[in-house]
Amino acid sequence: MNPKCAPSEQTPRAGRSEPFPSGRLSFLSPRPLPTGLPPVDHGHAVGEMNDNYLDFGTGVTSVFGWQATLGIPFFCFLLGAFGFPFIFYGLTIAHGKEWTAAVEVFKETYDYGFWIAVWGALFGFFMLSLPRWLAYGKLKNIIPTRFNRQRREVCFVPEGQKTPIFVPWEELVAWVTEAQGATEYGVQRQYGLGIGFYHPETGEKYTLEFETPGLPLAISSWEAIRAYMECEVHTLKEIQDPLDLQGPDDPPWEGVHVFRNARKRLHDEYREGKRGVFYLIGWYLYHLMTFWTIPNRLVEWEVKKIKRMSQKTLPKTMSEWSKPLPEQQWAKPSDELKRKSKRVLELQKAEPGRSSLDIFAQVSDEWVDDCK
Repeated sequence: MNPKCAPSEQTPRAGRSEPFPSGRLSFLSPRPLPTGLPPVDHGHAVGEMNDNYLDFGTGVTSVFGWQATLGIPFFCFLLGAFGFPFIFYGLTIAHGKEWTAAVEVFKETYDYGFWIAVWGALFGFFMLSLPRWLAYGKLKNIIPTRFNRQRREVCFVPEGQKTPIFVPWEELVAWVTEAQGATEYGVQRQYGLGIGFYHPETGEKYTLEFETPGLPLAISSWEAIRAYMECEVHTLKEIQDPLDLQGPDDPPWEGVHVFRNARKRLHDEYREGKRGVFYLIGWYLYHLMTFWTIPNRLVEWEVKKIKRMSQKTLPKTMSEWSKPLPEQQWAKPSDELKRKSKRVLELQKAEPGRSSLDIFAQVSDEWVDDCK
């Protein structure tokens, strides 16, 4: 048996899963294989992408983040200040009281609830905004993780350090986690994507993890990185604009241009009969409740802020490493990766409904068997 082909049971490999007390961890790499899911950066964690490198960890939040930050407190204010008074007004009428008594109940509920709704909405806005401002503070000292597809390497600068660590792309370990726990509100599930490596010289373990709303979204976010490194996608628009709301000359973020493009598409689809009047009304109500174009303008402001904060001096070795190479010097995928990727694509085509993690596990087992 060839020792180079036979990982121990403790060695991470694509498709292998490890249970832990509250959930399970499943590896997507080393030897990053095609997942079959769309390459979409759902969390907008990618900040810059060009023909040479991709920066991960300094991206701009989506417009939905700002819509939620503004819209949820505003909805709670409307509910507390006007919704509950109308509800009590209706209940008073329903119990056979005179309308004058119902109006009195409305006034009393409104007077009592208005300022509670105001302060509650302000507190909600503060709590929803706090993680964003804390992230801004951390961003000042963070150098993004950089994926260089010409060299097929990844550069990490751990927080608090200035010496870059370079890791071969195919040796980078990536995983997804799914966990659940019981709380007083019921069972809560959590999902995440992680990448990590062991320091080539010291053997120290480094990891980078972030949460995602679901397991497919975590895998899809990894697929965006993998597709870039394997030269399958080339622009931010391809991984951050799945609804195709950015024009060819639009900047790659969800500014006011995205809002205008979405509204134009909505009216075109309405005229063509693809959308009904209730969808049209719902679209306008949603955007009125989330302050129209203000979230898009806040995204534009945030882009400028993050770019300004990110203009820090990179370590000299990282700057040199990031420079473009002549095409004849570009690193090539290993034979193992090419063979495994081909086999994965064959299985995905033959069994389109099968889990990519199951396919990865089968291909890894076949590779070990072939090496015996």
